[in-house]
Amino acid sequence: MMKVASYNIHKGVGGDRRCDPARIMDVLGELDADIVALQEVDRRFGTRARIIPDTLIERDGWQVVGGRTRSASMGWHGNAILVRSSAVVSAGATIHLPSLEPRGAVSADVELTGAAVRVVGMHLDLSGLWRRRQAAAILAHIAEDPRSLPSILMGDLNEWSSHSGCLRDFARDHHFAATGPTFHAKRPVGRLDRIMVSRSMPIVDCGVLTSATARKASDHLPIWAVIDPARAPRDDV
Repeated sequence: MMKVASYNIHKGVGGDRRCDPARIMDVLGELDADIVALQEVDRRFGTRARIIPDTLIERDGWQVVGGRTRSASMGWHGNAILVRSSAVVSAGATIHLPSLEPRGAVSADVELTGAAVRVVGMHLDLSGLWRRRQAAAILAHIAEDPRSLPSILMGDLNEWSSHSGCLRDFARDHHFAATGPTFHAKRPVGRLDRIMVSRSMPIVDCGVLTSATARKASDHLPIWAVIDPARAPRDDV
């Protein structure tokens, strides 16, 4: 079994308007996941400096994968993937997404708990038209890779609909963890954050972390899922 999670940390700024990276790490501790896709991990302007310092990442036994491109940053257009230090990462890449404003996704091939998976972390556009184009770019990135691995796609999709738009595009090859609403964290009504996995990979359990700390740490609540990659064929996508 493998536990994965996705969390838009809102640049570390919580409902009390304080930037508190340590509080974000407390939420990750509560999640106790093996792999986490994070969004909004860097400041938007200037050097796009990271929100969470390396000291906290290393202290809690994480490694950052997926393509850091600036020395001051943690991720790519605010996206980063954290995996346990015990995991073996065989590949990492940045995915350029079509957009009017800077957008991107990150991917990593990870071996953990005796199974190998391809993980993609993303933060999609506010525009439905651009979200569909970005979904197509992500799916093409997966399909064009000659290494066949079951895939886990996670992130803030910014999709308010239940089944249409980019959700329909992702659903052709993936099924969705039945997590609940995540935005706004204090009174969540929107299911903006999603975990999607290859159709043949079972989702054993899933949910939204609604602890008091999670409700304060960001404007999004984190989502999680327990999957069984050992039961997914290696030629799946």
